[in-house]
Amino acid sequence: MQNILLVVAKKPSPGQTKTRLCPPLDNEQAAELYKCFLWDTIAIMRSVPDVISKIVYLPQNAQDYFRDLAPDMELVPQRGDSLGERLDNLLSDELIGGADRAVVINSDSPTLPKAYLSQAFDELAVADVVFGPSSDGGYYLVGMKEPQSHLLRNVKMSTPNVLQDTLELARNTNVSISLLPEWYDVDTGDDLHRLRKDISGHQNRSCRYTRAWLMHNQDILSE
Repeated sequence: MQNILLVVAKKPSPGQTKTRLCPPLDNEQAAELYKCFLWDTIAIMRSVPDVISKIVYLPQNAQDYFRDLAPDMELVPQRGDSLGERLDNLLSDELIGGADRAVVINSDSPTLPKAYLSQAFDELAVADVVFGPSSDGGYYLVGMKEPQSHLLRNVKMSTPNVLQDTLELARNTNVSISLLPEWYDVDTGDDLHRLRKDISGHQNRSCRYTRAWLMHNQDILSE
């Protein structure tokens, strides 16, 4: 059984990365924090047993950066003009290439419980597709055991109804779906406050890099 775990990632760059966190952060701080998100996400992936982990990256010339970041993981450049196309390409490439199950996560959820990733592969034993719902109406994870291009290419992304629209399309095309517990992405200032509360309340003892950055910059975030 070949299980492939992928993460979509972007090289941190001030003014190009996590700009919706500005304010309360400035461009440099947002890029630094996203770098911590990447380190913590990769640590989560390494903790999942019996998977092959890969980073699917942007921009195209960022291979050296990600090779230094995670020399133990295979690197794959993203292909496609839209998010839906890129997700479809990376999942379809793995499944057509021999993977039995392929799961992709974002790199915006540094506190994501690793158990959800293992559960995603388990759910694919019975379901065609698995989603991890995010609190903003999208999803932090999608996994498949056969390509389902229409679910990714025929739904408008980056709206509050992404998951709802995708589930409706799946029902109309007889695709069976399993849902993981809801979690959250860190995209906005409100999400950042939630992350700080989550970490300060000791609800999640992982995300060592994100935790350290937030502790070091708590004065900035309190302004």
